Amino acid sequence: MPTEAVLDKPFSNAAPNQSGTLARLRSHWPLVLACVAFAIPTIIRLAEGSWSLEIGAHGPIVLATGLWLLSRCDWSHQSGEGRSGTVQGLTWAAIVVSLILYVFGRAYDFLALETAGLYFALIGVLVLAVGARTVFRNTFPLLYLAFLIPPPGWVIDAVTAPLQHFISFSATELLRWLDYPVSRSGVAIEVAQYRLLVEQACSGMNSIVGLTAVTLFYIYLLHGSSWRYAILLMALILPIAVFVNFLRVCTLILVTYHYGDAVAQGVFHNTAGVALFALALALMFLIDAGLRKALGGRLQ
Repeated sequence: MPTEAVLDKPFSNAAPNQSGTLARLRSHWPLVLACVAFAIPTIIRLAEGSWSLEIGAHGPIVLATGLWLLSRCDWSHQSGEGRSGTVQGLTWAAIVVSLILYVFGRAYDFLALETAGLYFALIGVLVLAVGARTVFRNTFPLLYLAFLIPPPGWVIDAVTAPLQHFISFSATELLRWLDYPVSRSGVAIEVAQYRLLVEQACSGMNSIVGLTAVTLFYIYLLHGSSWRYAILLMALILPIAVFVNFLRVCTLILVTYHYGDAVAQGVFHNTAGVALFALALALMFLIDAGLRKALGGRLQ
């Protein structure tokens, strides 16, 4: 067997018993309809809020691919799998707590709490329907869907603050070395007569979240048999995200200097974000191809 075949072997649930899954959904159709009825309002709020921003742009992709992964899982009940009263009691308690979070988040407009409450409540319902072992057997698609939960603002601020300073410092020093009239005060960058702020969108947070989600999906499909190789690819997400956002900030500074603030902060600003996110994905795929060729079957 070729060495690369081991690395490219997909997860064991890539070819599930889909007819059994559909039959199980039909047998629980009232529960499925109830879950959908609870989920639709939250999905609409996500589309109007988080998904309309750059940091949540990966949401629709995660939802579509996550549901596709769930449809390919085998939800059949394992023989000998018991459902103890203790497990059911704890699951019901978790569902109640999750629904309280859902109601609180919806009532007070905390989208992160609302989404998290709905997410954990649906997992609890799934445990009651198919059993804890079956849910555990299909852990990845469920964890992958957790990327639908928008991170709270204080988490974003805490994570992006050091990235903002690092990227603004690095971009300023590089352009100053290239003899551009650039100076920096914190995350504020001055170039010629213009003053720019390295905001959260340029700090790498949006790329980290979206790139992590897409990379995990890619790893799950192609490298599930090698968890050490998957960890190696995941470790590359942060430096790649920071690097492409460093390029983005440098590009915006140069465009501002040469063409003015109106051009840099207009359509080009969003276009640069999309193009550099695509670049980050391309770099991840190229690094993956190079590592597989260099390492062969050593990371099994």
